[in-house]
Amino acid sequence: MSTKIGIVFYSMYGHVYTMAEAVAAGAREVSGADVALYQVPELVPMDALERTGAAAARARFAHIPIATPAQLPEFDAILFGTPTRFGNMAAQMRNFLDQTGGLWAKGALINKIGSVFVSTGTQHGGQETTITSFYNTLIHHGMIIVGVPYEEARLAEMGEITGGSPYGASTLTGADGSRQPSENELAIARFQGRHVATLAKKLFG
Repeated sequence: MSTKIGIVFYSMYGHVYTMAEAVAAGAREVSGADVALYQVPELVPMDALERTGAAAARARFAHIPIATPAQLPEFDAILFGTPTRFGNMAAQMRNFLDQTGGLWAKGALINKIGSVFVSTGTQHGGQETTITSFYNTLIHHGMIIVGVPYEEARLAEMGEITGGSPYGASTLTGADGSRQPSENELAIARFQGRHVATLAKKLFG
């Protein structure tokens, strides 16, 4: 019996998508893991996306299907990815989660594993507060929260600027968005995917 892992993300310029692919790659290393990537719907008008260059960036992951809340109970574990907006999740992700009230009423996500990864513009741009505030929603759904333990030694990297914390993987994009995820950040993301899938297999496999 396969262990079903869902990766549900929002990405405007592709940084979180790149991290999501790394998370997926790590999860797929676990035997029996059935991994699926989904993105949440965009809320920004197309003309605004085109003006900022986001439309061109988003074309890179246009093939990723759009998630619906009704799909979430299908998974044993769900890893959510979002950019940071002033220390909180992006509105697109918040809007998606705000549509899960029916799942909450039925207890449909109780005892599912939940985990979060993010991107921020700067080192102290809210990568940890975004993840920990995200936990509030997961706890209300009765999910089992999983982060990144210090078994992942790259969390302690001091030789370079890097994202990643015990709360979850993260990448620093730079204030202008020009920085792409580093190998250290991608390795932490792969660890997170593998770690969550391993625990899900133990619980549900």
